[in-house]
Formats: sequence, structure tokens, C-alpha cells
Amino acid sequence: MTDSELKTTIDTLIEKEGLPQNYATTVKQTILPLIEQIVSLRNAKKRTVVVGIHGAQGTGKSTLALFLTRLLCDHWQYPTASFSLDDLYLTRAERRALAEQVHPLFMTRGVPGTHDVELGEWVIDQLRTAGPGDHTRIPAFDKSHDDRVPSSGWPVFDGRAEVILVEGWCLGALPEEENALADPLNALEAEEDPSGTWRRYVNQCLKGKYQEFFSELDSLIMLKAPSMSRVLEWRTLQEHKLAEKVNSALNERTSANAAQDLRIMSDQEVIRFIMHYERVTRSCLKQLPSRADALIEVSGDHALSRPHFRTQS
Repeated sequence: MTDSELKTTIDTLIEKEGLPQNYATTVKQTILPLIEQIVSLRNAKKRTVVVGIHGAQGTGKSTLALFLTRLLCDHWQYPTASFSLDDLYLTRAERRALAEQVHPLFMTRGVPGTHDVELGEWVIDQLRTAGPGDHTRIPAFDKSHDDRVPSSGWPVFDGRAEVILVEGWCLGALPEEENALADPLNALEAEEDPSGTWRRYVNQCLKGKYQEFFSELDSLIMLKAPSMSRVLEWRTLQEHKLAEKVNSALNERTSANAAQDLRIMSDQEVIRFIMHYERVTRSCLKQLPSRADALIEVSGDHALSRPHFRTQS
């Protein structure tokens, strides 16, 4: 690996992702130190390592995972697979059943209870035990249709992964004490979950199978948002970008009915959507900074700080 080859890969990724040129500085001060830590961990464990990337909506988890994956694969020669907790969302049909059986709010994807974490555990197990000729299908979710992509359309990872990256907004979250659930936190909880059935079920899921899934992690990176209001701002921006991407694709197609099934949210719908996440997000902003193995502060303009690595006891 030469410096010029590394620079070419970084510049190409920046251009492809439509990032500002100064993201190259972020790569140098934030991402390369993370790679050094991951490589060191892999060498110390002498086995496949699973690294989690936690961050509220809009903090840049997907971009960070992309750069880590490409650089580890292409320049450090560590085959790296990555997927998002979002890719494990239950199908619309499964969420509809959950909404009918437990609470209507489970029709909306996002909170613990709306993911198939057992599927995530299966994917991790397959990736770290695969032989040279094995192929692992990694789940994918289409947010514009609010449904999981059919398995025939899932991306395929060849062979065994040396590093597995998992990114997600509630990765590593801890359940709350029961008494903390008594009072509603926002208008959504007050108006649509006055009895607390929904939030208690979410908390119960977080206590059980989600902790089992999180225990697969060998290391946790946290991208820490400055505030809940920034999270709302960033998630709204994400939806605008999704709408632009979908509209651009539709303009290239001839079907007049192509947009009928798409589920792009308005700004008011995003506000309500974020209320689903607010309780767990606020809890993570308080609890996770001291528990993360690498803490990265995200400023209001999306700039990432240098990683603060937790001293291992």
C-alpha cells in the first residue's frame, strides 16, 4: 500500500458519495486511527472481530462504515463485511402483525422490537465461519417502500470476513428502569401510548434478545450527536435526500404509476417519526459515551472529532 494509492481511494470515495473535499481531513484524523484500533484488535484476538458503530439518525454511520470497509479491504487486506441494524427491520407484514397483537405503533419501523435480531446473529455467524468458497447473503431493507428487499436481491459476501461492521442507531443501548417509563416523554407517547404498553414492550425487547445481539460486539464506536434537536434536523435532511434520489430515478422511468407505492415522509411526518426514537436516543446520549470503546463527537455541521479511545482495564 502506498500513500498515493490510499489517497486515490479516499478521493474517489469522497467524489462518489458527494462529500466535501475536506472530508479527506476527517479520514486522516478520525477514520485512520479507528482502522489502526480495529487492526490491533483483530491481531490481538486472532479471530474475526465484530465492531459496532452507534449513532443517532444523520450522524454519518453509513459513511463511516463505507470508508472503514473499503480501506480495510483494499489497503489493509482485511476482508470486511458490513450491514446496518436497519437492514434487519421486520417486513411490513410482520410489523402489521405485531401492531395488531401488541400495539399499533409497531407498524412504524425503528424501535427495539421491530428488528429481526436473530437474523443479524445468523449473518454474523455465517460471515465468521464461512469457508473460502462460501457465500453469505446479507439482508437489505428498502426504506422508500418501507419493506425488506426479497432475499434474491440481497448483496453477497464471498468467503470469511476478518472484520464485521454493524451500524445502527440503538446499537449498544441499555434498557431503562421500569419507573422511568411511567411518564410520557413526548406528544406521541402521551397521545398514542397513554397506558405505556408500547414503550414497556420496547424496553422489554431491549432487555432480552437485543442485549444478546449486542453481546456479539468486540468493540463499540459511538458517533455522539450534539443534541436531540440536531437529530431531528439531520433526519429531515436525510428524507429530503431520499426523496430527491427516488424522484430522479422515477424521472428516468416510463411508468406513470411508479411512485404510487413509495413512502417518502413529509417534514411533519418526520417529526412524528423521530418521536418513536426519542426515548432510547436520549438514554443513549447519556449512557453510552462512558461505555463506548471509541467516542467521536459530531458537531452541528457534521464534522467529526478525533476518536477518544477508552482505556481498557
